[in-house]
Amino acid sequence: MLAQDGYGIQRRDLDIEDYIDIARRHKAWILGPAFAALVLSVVGAFLWPDTYISTASIKIVPQQVPTNYVQANVNQLMQDRISSLAQTITSRNELASLINTLQLYPKELARMPMDDVVDEMKRDIRIGGIAAAAVGASANAAQAFQISFAYTDRYKAQSVVREIQSKFVTENFTNQIRDSLMTNDLLRDNWKTAKKDLEDIGLKLAEFRSRNAGRLPDQMTTNLQQVNALQSRVTSLSESLSRNNQERLMMEGLLRIYKDEMNTAKQPMAVERSVEKKNERVAEADREIRQIEDFLARTRERYKDSHPDVRQTVALLEVAKKKRDALVQEDDSNKTPASDGPAVAQAIPPAAAREARNLEANYRRIETQIGAKNMESEDTRKELERVNAQIRAYEARMQGTPLSDKEYSDLLREQELAKEKFADIDAKMTKSSMAKQMEDRQQGEKLEPLDQASLPMTPSKPKRWQVVGIGAGLGLFLGVVMAGAREMRNTSLKNLKDVRAYTQIAVLGSIPLLENDLVIKRRRRLMWLGWSLACLAGVAIMSGSIIYYYATKA
Repeated sequence: MLAQDGYGIQRRDLDIEDYIDIARRHKAWILGPAFAALVLSVVGAFLWPDTYISTASIKIVPQQVPTNYVQANVNQLMQDRISSLAQTITSRNELASLINTLQLYPKELARMPMDDVVDEMKRDIRIGGIAAAAVGASANAAQAFQISFAYTDRYKAQSVVREIQSKFVTENFTNQIRDSLMTNDLLRDNWKTAKKDLEDIGLKLAEFRSRNAGRLPDQMTTNLQQVNALQSRVTSLSESLSRNNQERLMMEGLLRIYKDEMNTAKQPMAVERSVEKKNERVAEADREIRQIEDFLARTRERYKDSHPDVRQTVALLEVAKKKRDALVQEDDSNKTPASDGPAVAQAIPPAAAREARNLEANYRRIETQIGAKNMESEDTRKELERVNAQIRAYEARMQGTPLSDKEYSDLLREQELAKEKFADIDAKMTKSSMAKQMEDRQQGEKLEPLDQASLPMTPSKPKRWQVVGIGAGLGLFLGVVMAGAREMRNTSLKNLKDVRAYTQIAVLGSIPLLENDLVIKRRRRLMWLGWSLACLAGVAIMSGSIIYYYATKA
């Protein structure tokens, strides 16, 4: 297939000889950009200042005292603490202080404000993610993370990494001591308050006993214990009733699923099956009515007829009865004389029949379980009513005591609560004191230097020969593109193949182009002179940039 040029003329397909001729005709346009790109890439690569990366590692030492014995006062995870420390250490004030102290980025400071220089320094700092110290280490094994900084001066890069590593260790220790001290002070204040409250209640109780000597209740404590036990029993029964209701609702949902699957499995059945389905719908409506009636009876035992729950249940019962009556009327209206005769059932595959039997068995089993749950819920309600009756009896007995007896019981209850509160805070205070001692001895979780800041010997970037190779390749590609563009614009006939392809004339012979030898020699000399000068200039420029790089590096 022939391609077309800009004038609508179809071009012939090119072969390898044509490409060689094109490269020979446009060799200057191919080699010129390639050589220029080579010179520019060498100059840019060797004038690009070296960047050295210094690295250091910090390990996370776990708590040396078993956590079963002493719990640390600091509840923040070490990963979160490291992130917080990293934000603090790389803040504007800290980095600005490092820049001024170590005299970093002098050229940048001369042309940019401090905030921009700080942002550039943040980009040069890398704090690696937390990783296990060894492959296959357990979760309790020591962990470590890495700090790195990239800069043109390797000694200053090492100094920056050393400072950041030192700040991580010291800031973490300072923060742990401060947080532990704050926790200990807070618990000590709460301990003093709880102790004062306990002493005040003790004084009130002693004054009440001295004022009501000989008239103190003997059974009030026992009654209180019984009420507390019964209230715990009420809570347990309420939870059990709620759990039974949830399970019953889940079973009812499963029952509806089985029923839908049974209806789907019984679709191929004959007319008598549809009649049975209608009867099942009526039976289901009857069961729903019975459940609502049972619930209404239990509600009326607890509330009057004017209560909103009773009214709502009565309304639900009326709606269910209307639904059952509508189903019965629909069943009667759909009956035909033909339905009295024997029904002809369609043939059912054995697999479908077996599936229907399994679904029906599961349906009956879930129905039995729902019945059992209903009975269990009913027993639980009865037990709950009995326990509530006992609680009301004990409360009536307690309310019937004299006012002084009730006041005495309140004081005893307040004293018990104050004792429990004081004991709890006292235990926490003891644990906090032990944790503070552990932090003071540096036996808690801490950071320690793993690898000191390294002094890089070779620059990490730029990759000079890689830059040179990429630049030369791009220049060669640009030259090829330019040569191809010039070739596409040149529509002249260049060889005998073009003459045969475009004129369709048999060529019997060809006469070569005759030019003056003197003109040809002069042209070649000028071309070689230009290329020689360009190559010498390019080599001189590249050599100068390389010599400048090694001279300034030394």
